[in-house]
Amino acid sequence: MQVSLEKSDGLERRMKVQVPAERVEREMEDRLKSLSKRAKVDGFRPGKVPFKVVKQRFGEQIRSEVVTDLLQSSFNEALAQQKLNPAGGPRIDSIDAAPGKDLKFTAVFEVYPEIKLKGVEGIKVERPVAEVAKEDIDAMVDNLRHQRATWEAVERAAKDGDRVLIDFEGSVDGVPFPGGKGERVPVVLGEKRMLPDFEQGLQGIKSGESREFGVKFPADYHAKELAGKQAQFKVSAHAVEGQVLPALDDAFCKAFGISEGGIEKLRTEVADNMKRELDETIRRKLKDQALEALLKANKLDLPKSLVDEEIERLRHDALVRIGVRDAKKASELPRELFEEQAVKRVSLGLLVGEVINQQRLTVDPKRVDERLQRMAGEYSTPAEAVRSFRANQDIMRQVETLVLEEQAVDWLLGQASVTDKPTTFKALMNLHEHDHDRDHDHHDH
Repeated sequence: MQVSLEKSDGLERRMKVQVPAERVEREMEDRLKSLSKRAKVDGFRPGKVPFKVVKQRFGEQIRSEVVTDLLQSSFNEALAQQKLNPAGGPRIDSIDAAPGKDLKFTAVFEVYPEIKLKGVEGIKVERPVAEVAKEDIDAMVDNLRHQRATWEAVERAAKDGDRVLIDFEGSVDGVPFPGGKGERVPVVLGEKRMLPDFEQGLQGIKSGESREFGVKFPADYHAKELAGKQAQFKVSAHAVEGQVLPALDDAFCKAFGISEGGIEKLRTEVADNMKRELDETIRRKLKDQALEALLKANKLDLPKSLVDEEIERLRHDALVRIGVRDAKKASELPRELFEEQAVKRVSLGLLVGEVINQQRLTVDPKRVDERLQRMAGEYSTPAEAVRSFRANQDIMRQVETLVLEEQAVDWLLGQASVTDKPTTFKALMNLHEHDHDRDHDHHDH
């Protein structure tokens, strides 16, 4: 077999492969002989069909199969001969498979970039230093109370923290617009889920009161036909309700799985969870800094095929997040929305992989066990969940990959210059007033 390699643009390679005609014909003959033993042809008993008849009847089909298989096998042999590691599958640019002649084809593919790690020693990172203070625990328990809050009607003007049940109808220049109408819609003042002008217009409203006020849509509003427009809203309030927080008693604790120990036991569990969350956040921030520094010091020429594959993964992930199950819709999402993130992911994957290879890191079984235990903690029968994970090769591969990445990051941090930066739990976790609202989406109006 003859192989010649040409470099194209960047990481692209063009490889010409020539497979001797004798090999093609030998493979064809072997397959035809095998087929003649089981072929069914009218007028002949099974296994007694003459080779000439089999070749005449099935020769073209067998040749096509042989050529297809030899393309793959000879391509792999040529890669091994040239000591190449392709990134993604090849594109066959030309093929000559005429009977009785050598099989010739040109395969075009990309290779992985050669990586020489730079900037590893002396990476500068800041380590946040914080504790879970009593007031942080108080705030989290208050957050839990807000999650279990109830509402009761009040006979007073609405203020921040109250819930107002309203009918509304909006118009621009006297013309109603799609999505501008609602009935018995609950709005909690102060949550900032509505546009500022809309929420401000509800301040002080009372049950049974009707109002009309203007609302300015932002210039970057997602509905372009409303962006920057001034609208008028007619609003009627069915009710104004005040929030009633539950008492910190045994019933409240039981709602969070605390059957004994009361509020002190609940506070202890809350504190433990907060400490775990704090440790994970500190770890993540250290990791992000180390990887960003590695990325900044090592600009890679990336295989387009790997970036394209990552963009497709990101597109599908985006569909899953918004609840769209039709995978065909992924291609409708603009490539530019995901390209920067895809380039970053592929680059980091290659760089971390090089750290693993250079340092000859192997999976730490203890870390694998710890991660499996954390995953299983979300199930009602953790021990059974761990057994199930271990029996699933795909899950174990994913877990081992994550563990190896963690080990690579630990090695990077071991080379880093680390400076402690005092902070608070609240600042580090990016908590604000009305913590119980921080996960809400902001609605349109």
